[in-house]
Amino acid sequence: MKVFNVALCAYGMSGKVFHAPFIQLHEGFNLYAVWERTKKAAAKDYPHICSFDTYESMLRDEAIDIVIVNTPNYTHFDFAKAALLAGKHVLVEKSFTVTVEEAKQLILLSAEKNKKITVYQNRRFDSDFKTVKKIISSAVLGKIVEAEIHFDRFNVNLSPKQHKETTNPGSGLLHDLGPHIIDQALQLFGMPNAVFGFMRVQRPLSIVNDYVDAHLFYPGLTVRIKAGLIVKEQPPAYSVHGTQGSFIKMRADIQEEMLKAGMKPGAADWGTEPISAAGTLHLDENGKSVRSLVKAEQGNYMEFFDQLHEALLYNKPLPVTGDEAINVMKIINAIQQSHKTKETITLV
Repeated sequence: MKVFNVALCAYGMSGKVFHAPFIQLHEGFNLYAVWERTKKAAAKDYPHICSFDTYESMLRDEAIDIVIVNTPNYTHFDFAKAALLAGKHVLVEKSFTVTVEEAKQLILLSAEKNKKITVYQNRRFDSDFKTVKKIISSAVLGKIVEAEIHFDRFNVNLSPKQHKETTNPGSGLLHDLGPHIIDQALQLFGMPNAVFGFMRVQRPLSIVNDYVDAHLFYPGLTVRIKAGLIVKEQPPAYSVHGTQGSFIKMRADIQEEMLKAGMKPGAADWGTEPISAAGTLHLDENGKSVRSLVKAEQGNYMEFFDQLHEALLYNKPLPVTGDEAINVMKIINAIQQSHKTKETITLV
């Protein structure tokens, strides 16, 4: 099996928690390098890696096959472009870019350079989302007429990461949690015909959007996506209603907490939700209400890296294609336009 050398652009929470453990354990990848300006924390955790002081010197290393751009959102375009020009494959953290045009430019450049570029939409591999996707695919709910996807948290304090709390391009919840719920909506239902959305600033002292509420309109279907940071009592993360019944599921994937606790992926029970977090399926069967609990599918972010390796090695589809990456940015742009004009934005 070919092993691809991987370089991380940062070793904060994203690099330390969501990337390095999976790269290190995957037999098709080697955690080769990290760009660390000062702390050199990655070199302490992984003594075998190369630690680079500058991005330019890291890109000059011909042994590197893939660069993971996991830096602040407003840097994604420039860093990803530089990596492609240096002949590297690229994995970009969400949000992919700040604008639709930037996303399109990177996809075109990757094709010109014959290099792969994809986006780390790891929440496709959450246990709760995989369960909802399975229920919808089964058609047990009949024709879907309404759905809601929430990604809510409770944290009134500002982030210690300054780039998240200043009005730079790509800051705010729309570009932070927004790409997750937008991508999930598009995975379940495809691109909508129109979008209406708005944002708010709710936390004390905040100057960036920390509340997002949007409606995606399809023929005969409305999908609401919402993210907020002042939600102490969590509502269902997924509510799906159809002509034959409803499915309700709390957000209960445990992978992030396991990773933060220092646990390594790969155990048999990895990403397995407690049975107490089972979804509720409520169907109409011959005029009778039948309610049952649905055990969650097993979550596993390693599936993303499996798909990435297959794409690099055998030219199979990327875990997130270029069109999918661009479409998420189109929805973000539509929400921004709708917020500004207070109108529903029709998508071409």
